Amino acid sequence: MTTIGIVAGEASGDLLGSHLVCALKKYRPDLEFVGIAGPMMQAEGVKSLFPMERLSVSGYFEVLRHLPGLLKIRKGLLRYFLKNPPDIFIGIDAPDFNFGLERNLKRKGIPTVHYVSPSIWAWRKGRMGKIKRAVSHVLALFPFEPALYENAGVPVTYVGHPLADELPLKPNKKTARELLKIEKNKLVITMLPGSRQSEVRQHADLFVKTAQIISQDNVNTQFLVPLITRETRQIFESALYKNAPENLDLDILFGHAHDAMEAADVVLVASGTATLEAALLKRPMVITYRMPTLSWWIVKRMTYLPYVGLPNILAGKFVVPELLQKAATPQKLADAVSLLLVDRNQTQEIKEEFTNIHQTLKQNSAKKAAEVVLSYLKA
Repeated sequence: MTTIGIVAGEASGDLLGSHLVCALKKYRPDLEFVGIAGPMMQAEGVKSLFPMERLSVSGYFEVLRHLPGLLKIRKGLLRYFLKNPPDIFIGIDAPDFNFGLERNLKRKGIPTVHYVSPSIWAWRKGRMGKIKRAVSHVLALFPFEPALYENAGVPVTYVGHPLADELPLKPNKKTARELLKIEKNKLVITMLPGSRQSEVRQHADLFVKTAQIISQDNVNTQFLVPLITRETRQIFESALYKNAPENLDLDILFGHAHDAMEAADVVLVASGTATLEAALLKRPMVITYRMPTLSWWIVKRMTYLPYVGLPNILAGKFVVPELLQKAATPQKLADAVSLLLVDRNQTQEIKEEFTNIHQTLKQNSAKKAAEVVLSYLKA
């Protein structure tokens, strides 16, 4: 049996991993996968040795607080893989966790592929030497990334983004609204406060208060909040109970994030992979993010780009507004969302820009990524 070690650290990595595992199994049904996986990868047959949620921590001081547990998990994984060596190891994102694991496995002669380039083009450029020591090959999602690795002598392949293959070039708002049983005349605002519990805690009160302000000026507005875990739902429900009047038309959905975004007139979204999903669905959006003050101060000192949202980074300009940290107030977010609801010219320009991004990222990425991984395996 040929074994692939694989580790994903959060929901976006779980999605990428599920596509990759599915593509690999089409070529090699004999492959066995083991490591850390979320529900989508587990559904594809990946054996998870530890809960993926244990790795889903953001922010410097939040990571420090969980560091003993994270190091214990990584040590346990390394012990397992040294005792049961995989034929190849794939680390999916989670660079601070995976690079240490990859470096140790690579020293033992195990090929290591890192799927998703860390954001060295945005911050922490000094990590390139660490990456070179840790990985045999990088799979890059974005077209501007390979040149950085080629210049440093790190093998790299641009594979595009699997979401660009999965999501339609022309989304169907009407069908999405019918699926979610939304009345035809409703204005729909979809709000995505993040996938991690820490993110939802930071954003839940903010999003509920923003929804209150928007609903006062747009009485026919329905708010959709797709969340994927029981814990994040409970956090948001608590904020809703604490802050919202009974007549606020807000529905918390279990999953259905793509449907909720496709059905929306505007999306309010915490910076992260969800911003790319909204862009691929051609939705006008307002990007926001809050984190603990000390974490924000450190990140700002290490950031090189003027924007944080993936749609703006890919476009190389501010296509959609970003309201971050102190600028992320309920009133400012409500004003930005309301402006997108009425500015037809701006929303048309946004959709055209997002269509261009979609076409660039549509590369049959799972197949390309699988071919790179297979090139390191013995027949």
